[in-house]
Formats: sequence, C-alpha cells, structure tokens
Amino acid sequence: MNERNRAVIDEFRANGGIVSFSTHPAGDKLALLTTTGAKSGRQHVTPLAYHEDNGRIVIVASKGGAPEHPAWYHNLKANPTVTVEVGTEKYEAEASIAEGEERDRLYRQQASQFESFNDYEKRTTRKIPVITLARKS
Repeated sequence: MNERNRAVIDEFRANGGIVSFSTHPAGDKLALLTTTGAKSGRQHVTPLAYHEDNGRIVIVASKGGAPEHPAWYHNLKANPTVTVEVGTEKYEAEASIAEGEERDRLYRQQASQFESFNDYEKRTTRKIPVITLARKS
C-alpha cells in the first residue's frame, strides 16, 4: 500500500469516516473497500469516492483515467464478496458490475458529485467500470 493511501485510511478510521479535503477530495463521501487478492488471497484496503443509489454504495474503477483497470477491480471480479467501511459502519457487501444504461446513469451521478470523473473518461479509451455494493444480510 502506498503512503498516501495509508494516511487516508488512518485518518478515516481515526475520525469516524471523515477525512480532510487536503487528505482526499472526497472528504465525507469516502469509503474504504477491502477486497481479497485475486492471486495472493491477501486482504487489500482501498479508499474510494462513492455515492449512494437505492441503498447501494456505488464506486467507479477510474484509476484516474489510466489505460488499465485498478488492481482492486480485478480482485473484486475474482472475489465479489467485499468489506465496506462508510462513516463508522463496517459491513460485508456483494459487488456487481453495472452494465448498459444503468452503468451510464451511475457514472453520470458520480461525475456530477466529483467533477474529476468527467476528466477521467476523456483520458482513456477503456470503458470505466461502475460497481454497486449491496449490503449482505
């Protein structure tokens, strides 16, 4: 894990799920996603901007518009049961990849809350995946 992500995770957990804008621009709309490594089987924690839609957490595998998907996306494709931390809550969820019109609608919602997501689409030729996280009962 890189030093920046470690600092974000530490601040998130120390402050009930809130980080300062200088730490991460998502501020109080930041979730921690714990995935299981597709190859290693190890747990990996990643801070991600999110929004909510019909009781689900929505995250986007933008990787800042890089040409390849982020590692956490490959992990959740292989192991879709993940752990989500939002605020002071921590729970298991099932990840699903949104397709078609739903994917486009959810991406637009994310981009309306976080302007940088509009730029990410312009930087890459790949279709940036949108993932929904539904709480497991």
